[in-house]
Amino acid sequence: MLKVGVGPSSSHTLGPWRAAQRWILELKAKQLFNQVEKIHIDLYGSLSLTGKGHATDVATLLGLCGHDPVTMDISIIDEEILAIKEHKIIHFNKELDIPFNFETDIKFNRKFLDFHPNGMIFRATLKNGKKCSSSFFSIGGGFVVKKTRKNAKKKQDKFDEFPFPVESANQLLAYCKAEDMSISQLVLQNERSLRNDEQIDAGLQQIWNTMLESMYIGCHTEGILPGGLSVKRRAFEMHQRLIGEEQYDSPKSWITAIRNTEVKFRQILKWVSCFALSVNEVNASLGRVVTAPTNGSAGTVPAVMMYYMVIENHKATFEDMKRFMLVAGEIGSLFKKGATISAAMGGCQAEIGVSSAMAAGGLTELLGGTPEQVLMASEIAMEHHLGLTCDPIAGLVQVPCIERNAMGAIKAINAAEIALESDATKAKVPLDKVIATMWDTAKDMNSKYKETSEGGLAVKVNLSDC
Repeated sequence: MLKVGVGPSSSHTLGPWRAAQRWILELKAKQLFNQVEKIHIDLYGSLSLTGKGHATDVATLLGLCGHDPVTMDISIIDEEILAIKEHKIIHFNKELDIPFNFETDIKFNRKFLDFHPNGMIFRATLKNGKKCSSSFFSIGGGFVVKKTRKNAKKKQDKFDEFPFPVESANQLLAYCKAEDMSISQLVLQNERSLRNDEQIDAGLQQIWNTMLESMYIGCHTEGILPGGLSVKRRAFEMHQRLIGEEQYDSPKSWITAIRNTEVKFRQILKWVSCFALSVNEVNASLGRVVTAPTNGSAGTVPAVMMYYMVIENHKATFEDMKRFMLVAGEIGSLFKKGATISAAMGGCQAEIGVSSAMAAGGLTELLGGTPEQVLMASEIAMEHHLGLTCDPIAGLVQVPCIERNAMGAIKAINAAEIALESDATKAKVPLDKVIATMWDTAKDMNSKYKETSEGGLAVKVNLSDC
């Protein structure tokens, strides 16, 4: 659920990027890679309707060029794409020079493919004149699947090897009660069936470092976001006013400086909002962030983690952040299994709603909440995002997306506090019920409000208005 990638969208940017990488592996496995002499990409449905605003074409080409979203030097993205446009050549996986016309060899099709709204087909013409193609679907959070799902049984077998295979919140709670474990302890046991403690810690440390770096960069970068909406970065000035005269020279010393600032109620709200805005301003400018559960909702979880670290508990350690991420990831996986984390399938409730639920659950455990209270907090956070539409103006992950991360973070903190003051054993709405309700709402929602920019703010506000 938590993975490092490049913005602005996990489903429209990171997913197609990963799909391009997988297609290369397919071609190599079939010993066709060296036979390719022409490439064409078809984008369908939501990938087409908001693809340009989400940089889907750019991400796809970067994947075909052999770049990885976790390790690529993102400062060279513009020059890479410019070179393709000018020379009309793509350096396929850094191995082959293939003729490529940026204007005609990527086609945006308004048609929706079966199976999922985010569909794409990679096509290759071989030297012998034959053609081959491969279809992929970006299902949210950077996850990519094939329609055939030939590897489904293999994945299920691996899932069955978990000491505590979890499909629902009720099942998760039952395990916690039977084993007398917190949610983070139980999730850690499942993680240990896949990798050792050193690997787990290294992975989570990389995730936290990326989250911290994205907040730091966002708070120290001013200017206008790309895309044509002329959206001004707000985290920079907000941060300047909040940090005052505190001195620091690195992200880690920055945390200490923040702890030394005034933390009255209004300042707390501003700090949390500043953290969330900063991440998603980085995301909106093709920066590196962590899906939580998606790129469009990347700011909520780290903002709440920072709230705990710098305001609630000045002695917070990596172990605290580790517990937070384990819980948040598990909550996110429950929504992925029982509903969706794709805005193209469920609207923004599937992104900001899920991120708020993840953050609320993680915070509640760190504040001493029981497993019942953790699930209650997650339920409260999602309950008050039900029906939230995805209607990005101009297909850009900027308005209203960036502000929604701040609102999701504040709701998460509030949900945690309400749950901690409640007898969660008598909760009126179980988390499983709200997940099911979210899925029903997603299926009933008009497609205009599912990341197509065909309804809501996307049609009420035009670029000319900005």
